[in-house]
Amino acid sequence: MAAFIQCVYFISAVMPYIVGQLIVNARNKGGETIVEKIVANTSADTVTLEFLGSDGSFVTQFIDFKSEVQIFRIYILGEEELGQTQPQVICFITRFMRSDFITADAMSKLRQKNPTAIRTPEEEREMNIYTLDLTINLDKAYMISPYVFNICSEAKDGIYGQESDLRAISKSLDKDFITLISAAAELIPNKYGKCRDTQDLSKPCTCQVHTCIGWYPCGLKYCRGTDSTGKEVNYRCGIKTCKRCLAFVYVASPKMKCLWDF
Repeated sequence: MAAFIQCVYFISAVMPYIVGQLIVNARNKGGETIVEKIVANTSADTVTLEFLGSDGSFVTQFIDFKSEVQIFRIYILGEEELGQTQPQVICFITRFMRSDFITADAMSKLRQKNPTAIRTPEEEREMNIYTLDLTINLDKAYMISPYVFNICSEAKDGIYGQESDLRAISKSLDKDFITLISAAAELIPNKYGKCRDTQDLSKPCTCQVHTCIGWYPCGLKYCRGTDSTGKEVNYRCGIKTCKRCLAFVYVASPKMKCLWDF
């Protein structure tokens, strides 16, 4: 479990210039309280959201605003009765939509009056389903975002992406898509059945991982008022909060790495 425990200290290890942090208590549908840690780094233009799920999984959502990339890293506890004494680490690299999260600068300015309060999101957004058809080469992943290597180093053989996302990311980075994909990614053949229907634990199969971000600042609120001259103006007067669940569909090789998908 050393690797799992170590991941809790990820932020302080690779993000020394922290300028804003929130601790949020979000209650899930089962009535359990999930504690989220959200950190903004304005100098790097990044936001990190982390939490320990009720199933024991440790989830990191890392947003790189400059590259328009977000990285989801998930530590999944192993099945000890099958000899899996260490957690499995998986990384999913997706395109980041700027309309889905407030900026790192806005995040850094949020102030927390009551860190023990139970937070309820104002809006539950539609589930995002990612079908990951690429494996990402860790050693070349810096071409997508300079943060992938540090975040996903423990998931060397389990880093996944979408071709459609990589096309959009390469455009935002002003990079040639063919060069990027040939260097940093490999297409996964779409020929495998679902893991729940695959009996042989040594065979590849299509796996699913689900997680929910129970509370996050998804937008800014603006109010109307007047300035010192009496002119009517709009001003920022708060944040909008959302919840979103995500499903990641990818090829696990072998099924032994997808024992939860029954």
